[in-house]
Amino acid sequence: MLDKASIGEPVIEMEGVSRIYQMGRVEVPALVGANLIVRQGEFVAIMGPSGSGKTTLMNLIGCLDLPDEGTYKLQGKDVNTLSDARISRLRGEGIGFVFQNYSLLPAFTALRNVQMPHYYSEGRGNRKRAMALLEQVGLGKRAKHKPLELSGGEQQRVAVARALMNDPFLLLGDEPTGNLDSASSHELMNLLEKLNRETGLTIVLVTHDSSVSARAGRVIHMRDGQIVADEVKAPGEVVSHVEGQLAAE
Repeated sequence: MLDKASIGEPVIEMEGVSRIYQMGRVEVPALVGANLIVRQGEFVAIMGPSGSGKTTLMNLIGCLDLPDEGTYKLQGKDVNTLSDARISRLRGEGIGFVFQNYSLLPAFTALRNVQMPHYYSEGRGNRKRAMALLEQVGLGKRAKHKPLELSGGEQQRVAVARALMNDPFLLLGDEPTGNLDSASSHELMNLLEKLNRETGLTIVLVTHDSSVSARAGRVIHMRDGQIVADEVKAPGEVVSHVEGQLAAE
């Protein structure tokens, strides 16, 4: 993880953000009054039980959804004031996504899968950059293999390379180690830590795995749609900023 001196300007700024879903005649508050700042270069893990709101928070951070209340600024831009086209472009060019199930296209090679974000944003591929990214994640020799010819760990590293294709300022992971064995999970986390440390890439992960969250520099805990604790770690110390009831546990 980056040291404190390397942490930069806010990438994510949420103030009083809520998201309420309509289930028939019933309103279900999935996220309530979230206040969150994530700065450039941070490595953040979001934890909480099922139904705690962490996926809703991740969807809002990634501009896959919009808040019903409150203000969300991404790189200083208030997303509620942006057009759908501008949000789509910001999401496609500025945010890399890594999912639990890899979400690779089975008919395409690893090389072609990595290039896909560039096809969407520019209308063409970029073979040279895609190959460089595959080399970076240790899969240069597997570029011509299709997903079913790769292990789960290899598929997820392809997914990371794809997420980096458009040189995003933010990488989001939704349970990225959820389908991996412990060795592959450790390997993936080594890769993410290296990216964060060497390039300053801001990383936010949702995870149930405490061994994964332990590798992050900051852990946000959620319960019942609220952020209840925000634990910031630095070499040799653990500092907790706690709200709500978690302090009693």
